[in-house]
Amino acid sequence: MEMDPMNYKTFTAVPYGPKLGAEILDIDLTRPLLPECETELKQAFLDYQVLFFRDQKISFDDHARIAELFGPLGTHVGKKTISKPTDHPAVRRFHADETSKKVSGDVWHSDQSCAAIPPMASMLYIHTIPPMSGGDTMFASMYAAYDALSDRMKTYLEGLTAIHDGAPIFGEGTPASEHPIVVTHPESGRKLLFVNVAFTTRVVGLSEVESKHLLAFLFEHCALPEFQIRFRWQAHSIAFWDNRCAHHRAIFDYWPHVRSGYRVQIEGTDRPRADLDTKAEAAA
Repeated sequence: MEMDPMNYKTFTAVPYGPKLGAEILDIDLTRPLLPECETELKQAFLDYQVLFFRDQKISFDDHARIAELFGPLGTHVGKKTISKPTDHPAVRRFHADETSKKVSGDVWHSDQSCAAIPPMASMLYIHTIPPMSGGDTMFASMYAAYDALSDRMKTYLEGLTAIHDGAPIFGEGTPASEHPIVVTHPESGRKLLFVNVAFTTRVVGLSEVESKHLLAFLFEHCALPEFQIRFRWQAHSIAFWDNRCAHHRAIFDYWPHVRSGYRVQIEGTDRPRADLDTKAEAAA
């Protein structure tokens, strides 16, 4: 489904790509938002899957306040992670410079899908960017990935589940969870693919060879450029993505330059499910 420009009264949303993403204009996130603006921003989040904001010199408190409009703030499930804590309990620092050997999230993934209830969303604020560009973040719509499958493949995938394991990335003691491969978004009611190369390790009920080849197909399919956008950061920009239906990937092409910012995580409320929950059913 192609994205059409949506009409909002309190801000302007400019589509960033045909499948997902919008840049939100005429909004100041350093100030409390009016109730009507909050309502429309929540709708835009569902409409576009990832929202972008420019020229927002937000503080830690601003960052947390905006994110909390969408749900309670959470913590990372990993036993080890490249991000570092700050003096705000909900805000983590994401920083890379000449000493960095890699960066967090440099393969396609949805955040911490290894958790029994993965994060609902993440909001990343970058205040310092490399001097010669670089450090873009890519996003991909898993609605579009599902929609592009053949009807026969959709039928085959229905009912299959897969293991998402955090230990290879975050260390022993990080959770592993079983989730459906085809998930229904709890608010939009749309179906999507819920597998990713970072965390999904095997398909339950298939042989090792069958699982390996099915996941290889799904990983390649989910990474097709037709489902993607590439966000070019500017200083004091924000990307806010729906972890339930969008993949993302950080591009580490700017070494030895500095790219620095902060991120907050919004807790999920439900396990990924193949069927509609009551909230989506009520909205249908």
